Amino acid sequence: MKFAWLMPLDKNWVDRKDYITTALESGINHILEFSEIENVKKLGDVCIISDNDNADIMLVGMVNNPIHSKTLPDDLTQSPQMKIANKYKKEGKTVAAYIEISNKKYEELACELGKIVDYLILVGKDWTIIPLENIISNLQNENVEIIAAVSNYDEAKLALETLECGTDGILIQPKDVSDIKNIANLLEKIDSENYKLVPAIIDLVESVGLGDRVCVDICSIMHPGEGMLIGSYSKGSFLVHSESLQSEYVASRPFRVNAGPVQAYIRTPGNKTRYLSELETGDEVLIVNDEGESKVAIVGRVKIEKRPLVLIGADYNGFKLRTLLQNAETIRLVNGDKKPVSVSDIKKGDKVLVYLDDGARHFGMSIDETIVEK
Repeated sequence: MKFAWLMPLDKNWVDRKDYITTALESGINHILEFSEIENVKKLGDVCIISDNDNADIMLVGMVNNPIHSKTLPDDLTQSPQMKIANKYKKEGKTVAAYIEISNKKYEELACELGKIVDYLILVGKDWTIIPLENIISNLQNENVEIIAAVSNYDEAKLALETLECGTDGILIQPKDVSDIKNIANLLEKIDSENYKLVPAIIDLVESVGLGDRVCVDICSIMHPGEGMLIGSYSKGSFLVHSESLQSEYVASRPFRVNAGPVQAYIRTPGNKTRYLSELETGDEVLIVNDEGESKVAIVGRVKIEKRPLVLIGADYNGFKLRTLLQNAETIRLVNGDKKPVSVSDIKKGDKVLVYLDDGARHFGMSIDETIVEK
């Protein structure tokens, strides 16, 4: 998962505070700070990257701690950056190295530091894509996360997509507060998983009696067309629509998906699944829209109650999938025209959107194995 850190540049504390607050509101809580660490900590739950002993991540090579010079020894292991990085690692600390790629020698130093430190921050004064490609390629088998320093959306996009895999993260050195918000939106878009939804034909609608039904309430507002991927089979999920629509019976609850019985699967980030009964406050689930685009949401609470259930079956080119849902007018799937349709109105021959997974599941993770579900 791609990530971002913030380093507000050349600002007084009042201005830096505005930048840091914007970052925190955008979900970015790793801050490079040197002079106002205690004040930064008062703003929220932050991780401080600094050369200060109270830092959460120790910083090596930053110009504010001027061991960065243009001249390096022939033996890079004797450079100040390497010595300090080794010292911190021996003390059991998490270490980030900040390296300006001003010449080929510094590119070589970055590759050497990448074998030691936990994070490698790369800065290019006249940035081109080639040094970044070289370093990513050299360190692809090392246990280090590579971070590119960027100032705007375009630079962030370039860094995150270099060599297809891109850097692991970016250090935002913004020129304007809006740069933070734009880059945060880019990260959310890059990290979203896309699910190819296909129209399956309903071949079974049957009331089956009472069961323990789960409502998933999240800490986000869902809009028409959005819901969650739910199903009784791990290899096939129905797009169950959110309660974001008004009804003559109840007010809309756009934070809720009335998801199904306790044993059903729900899709979660990282191409994983969970049983609905396992979900708790603070867990992550996926919101998926009728285009198959997804975003991560936090579970606010899970509500389990006994309710009448209906068994829904569908077929896609001979592949059968099933799910159970509460038998109520307000519970909806999404039809082949991308319109929400109530389970009380669904009938055989209708089309609904489903997602089919090629792999089987073991403890919620996709595996290459044959499993029969029925």
